[in-house]
Amino acid sequence: MTSFRTLFVLAVVALSAGLGPALAQAQEGNPEKIEIGLSTDLIAITADFSGADLTIFGALDNADPLINRQGRYDVIVVLEGPARPVVVRRKDRVFGVWMNTVSETFVNVPVSYAVATTRQMQDITDANNYRQLSLGAENLYVEPLDRTEAPATIEEFTRALRDRKKASGLYNERIGGVQFLSQNLFRATVSLAPNIPVGTHKARAFLFRNGVFLMETSAPLAIVKSGFEQWVYRSSIDYGLPYGIFAVALAMLTGWLGRIVFRRD
Repeated sequence: MTSFRTLFVLAVVALSAGLGPALAQAQEGNPEKIEIGLSTDLIAITADFSGADLTIFGALDNADPLINRQGRYDVIVVLEGPARPVVVRRKDRVFGVWMNTVSETFVNVPVSYAVATTRQMQDITDANNYRQLSLGAENLYVEPLDRTEAPATIEEFTRALRDRKKASGLYNERIGGVQFLSQNLFRATVSLAPNIPVGTHKARAFLFRNGVFLMETSAPLAIVKSGFEQWVYRSSIDYGLPYGIFAVALAMLTGWLGRIVFRRD
C-alpha cells in the first residue's frame, strides 16, 4: 500500500511538473530543470537488515514536449554514501605463506554507490562526460594518500577497490531503474545493500538531453541503526572510554564463566 508520505511526494512533484509548461510559456527560453523528492528522508536498520529498495520521485521543469515525446531526455540517479578513508592491501606468497605485502590508502572513498538509469549508460552520453562529472563507479575519483606512488600502482589498487566494493554489493547499478510515469514525472529505484553503512547519504539526479548534461540536483538521506543496535552504536561513540572498559570486562567475565561451565573435573 502506498504510504501517505509517498502520496505527498508524488503530489509535490506532480504540482511542480504541472507548473513546468506554464512557466515555459511565461518565460520562453528557460532551461530545463530537474527536482527530486525521497519517499523517506530517514531509514532505520537493525542487525537483521537484508537490503531494501529506495524509491526516489522526480519531475522535469520546462521540458520540451517534442524532445520528451521522442524520449531524448535521460536521468541518472545516484545514492552516494559518506566518504571515508579506505586501505586496500595486496597479498603475495612469501615463503609459501600468503601475506599482506603492499597497501594503498585512499582518503575520500564513498562507502556505497548505487546507480539507477533510464537505459544503458553508454547510450545516454559519452565516456568523457562521465569522467568530467565523476559519474558512475568506474569514473569516481578516489584520492590516494600518497600521490608520489607510480600511476600504474595507483590504478591497480583503484581497480581492486572498485572490484571489492562491487563484490560486496555496496557499488551496484540498476539499468532501467529510472522510469518516466508521464512526460514530466519519473520514478527511480536504487538498491540498498544489506551491509550499507550508517551515516548521511546523498541522492543525486543528473539530467541529460540528447547526450548533453543539463543539470544536477540532490537531497540528503540519513541511514541510522535502530533499537538495541542503535544504543550500542551511540554508546561506543558518546562514551568511548566507559564503553571500552565495559566491553573488556564483559569479555573477561564471559571467558571466566565459560571456563567454569566447560572445565573438566
